[in-house]
Amino acid sequence: MSAITDIKGSFTLHNGVKMPYFGLGVYLSKDGSEVINAVKWAIQSGYRHIDTAAIYNNEEGVGEGIKASGIPREDIFLVSKVWNSEQGYDSTMEAFETSLQKLNTEYLDLYLIHWPVKGKYKETWKALEELYRQKRIRAIGVSNFLQHHLEDLLTEASIVPMVNQMEFHPYLVQQGLLDFCKSNKIQYEAWSPLMQGKIFEMDVFKEMAGKYKKTIAQIVLRWDLQKGVVTIPKSSKRQRIIDNAAIFDFSISKEDMAVLDKLDKGKRFGPDPDNFDL
Repeated sequence: MSAITDIKGSFTLHNGVKMPYFGLGVYLSKDGSEVINAVKWAIQSGYRHIDTAAIYNNEEGVGEGIKASGIPREDIFLVSKVWNSEQGYDSTMEAFETSLQKLNTEYLDLYLIHWPVKGKYKETWKALEELYRQKRIRAIGVSNFLQHHLEDLLTEASIVPMVNQMEFHPYLVQQGLLDFCKSNKIQYEAWSPLMQGKIFEMDVFKEMAGKYKKTIAQIVLRWDLQKGVVTIPKSSKRQRIIDNAAIFDFSISKEDMAVLDKLDKGKRFGPDPDNFDL
């Protein structure tokens, strides 16, 4: 793995596409000025990876924020996701076109299946494979797929997913799933890296923040990257967007990484991929 020393640095996906390992998540950012500003501030602060989804209802604002940043579209790694109610081959194709229109772009850098909807995700994946073959998406992947979902998908997939975006934080490492993805060259990516704010109540992080003279959020986000996991902390506040990115001037020692790894409890703060009703 290359040294993690630059906000514009990347991990290389199995098809050779470089995916910036640090980005901005825009879940819960309201469409309009809130998300436009968040995206613009992030890009101006050096971010080159923006992650949205159809269900976030802010794709138009994301597109406007990218335009307002003044940075060329081809320099941004733009991600969206197909929502559960749109899954299936034809409806995924339509959902993709809608996302492109809203984002005001001709292609996506990464398109994900948002959740493994039973009886639908294989057909959805076929649509993603076709869009990838048409060169309308530079990389395709999944989100919230456990190992058995991936194994089932791989029985019929002609392209192995390039990314799996999962809930990932010190209380939910899922090392077996991490190892499975690594062995299949599927890049792991974290959502909810800060445990919905619970991280700020933990003494171990307060102590480590003091030791490294960094914020608790910066410690956790650096831990993600040193684990080889792409991370996309969400914020719509300018200073927090800037602060979250100040993680490239230090590294966590091997001993302290091991301390954080031992916090794993298999605890979710979001829905269970085996039992979701979304």
